[in-house]
Amino acid sequence: MSFWQAFFNGVMCNVLVCMAVWMTLAGRSVTDKMIAIVFPISAFVAAGFEHSIANMYIIPLATMLKASGAAMPSGGDTIGMLGLAGNLVPVIAGNLLGGIVLVAFVYHIIYRRS
Repeated sequence: MSFWQAFFNGVMCNVLVCMAVWMTLAGRSVTDKMIAIVFPISAFVAAGFEHSIANMYIIPLATMLKASGAAMPSGGDTIGMLGLAGNLVPVIAGNLLGGIVLVAFVYHIIYRRS
């Protein structure tokens, strides 16, 4: 995966995650909150977007599976700590841009008091 692809996957992922948080805050009951969080999180998982926290679990897990001798898919030989760093740098930058600029800053502009 290229740097820019990981970056934009991180942007879109965190937009959905932050929207899930905002919609959860808008819910009045526990049922409202549960329903509000399901669809954005399911969408980011189904779309295959990258979230830095999820990758901090998945990539070391893949590294342990590789070390145990488990069968790896094609490209599995590139999994390692250098691959983790190469993935986390663009994904964290994308997550920050998506959460800060595309969600929080937009809400700040919309609800700014004059």
